[in-house]
Amino acid sequence: MIEDEFSAEDLDDEKTVAFIRERLPQELKEKFDDDTLYYFLDVINDYFATSGILDKEPDKDGFIDIDNEAIASYIVKEAKHDGVGSFDADEILLVVEAEAEYVDGLE
Repeated sequence: MIEDEFSAEDLDDEKTVAFIRERLPQELKEKFDDDTLYYFLDVINDYFATSGILDKEPDKDGFIDIDNEAIASYIVKEAKHDGVGSFDADEILLVVEAEAEYVDGLE
């Protein structure tokens, strides 16, 4: 059922946000509320869906090189465009790296 699929996605996002929050320095835990972190996750997913990165051929070990700094820059640009806020790419990079660490742990 579609409702079950959305519930599973929401639960996964909750776990992802909790994981990210655990890894952020205290000042960023205070700066980024959960809604902002959910927004960042949406933009990360949008980046993967629109950038073509997932269409690249994996290397001989089965990996695709993902530029976390490019993702952080994309989030900064989109957040400003969407009126969510003005963010520092270095701070956003910590969020992107934590999200990637969470996803890697699922495999």
